[in-house]
Amino acid sequence: MDDRVLWITGGGSGMGEATARAAASNGWTVVVSGRRAAALDSVVVDIRSTGGEAFAVPLDVRDPGAVRDAADTIVADHGRLDGLVLAAGLNTPNRRWSDQSLGDFRDIVDTNLTSVVAVVDAALPALRASAGVVVVVSSFAGWSFQPAAGVAYSATKTALGSVVRTLNDQEAVHGVRACHMCPGDVATDFLDQRPTVPGAEARAAMLTPDDIGDAVRFVIDTPSHVRIDELVISPVYRR
Repeated sequence: MDDRVLWITGGGSGMGEATARAAASNGWTVVVSGRRAAALDSVVVDIRSTGGEAFAVPLDVRDPGAVRDAADTIVADHGRLDGLVLAAGLNTPNRRWSDQSLGDFRDIVDTNLTSVVAVVDAALPALRASAGVVVVVSSFAGWSFQPAAGVAYSATKTALGSVVRTLNDQEAVHGVRACHMCPGDVATDFLDQRPTVPGAEARAAMLTPDDIGDAVRFVIDTPSHVRIDELVISPVYRR
């Protein structure tokens, strides 16, 4: 099983980076993608320093041509693709009807929803061949309406649930399994995109990126006859 290949978008930081480390520690060869080549290279170096196998394929997930080229490169270089984790995401502080811009709305939709479909579409032939597993890192806002999450973010994360359901309905014949993962508050730099940025005390009570990395590893390491359709993960807030 040590030749299993996992492609992670948003793999240069936060939950994507934590997933790369967790998967590599369990024998997966990980390929991390994102816009920041230096961050990706840092993740690769750290994983290799502990004996893992990791590679970087920089790209902007909003560029469908780059996405398809990356999928082709990964399969050409490694001969297979067994798993896909989609962890790239975007939000904006101006997220209400009263202050959002249509430009920001489109950017969020392109990053959180359209790019997920594009990456899955590019990877699907290889995933069919391997009876692979897909984890879409969504949000608690994709499982339960969260007013503070914003118009665009809430819409995209809710839509990801349908993306996962269609995958499971239509691709099970090929053995492909998909999970809609819905974390609550996670202490990452993504919090800096909130209208009011949480401080250190608030972040200390949240989930950590490693919590999500471990959860993703659990999903991708389940036996091939097991599918985890949706997984909701919440911090325990003591008020």
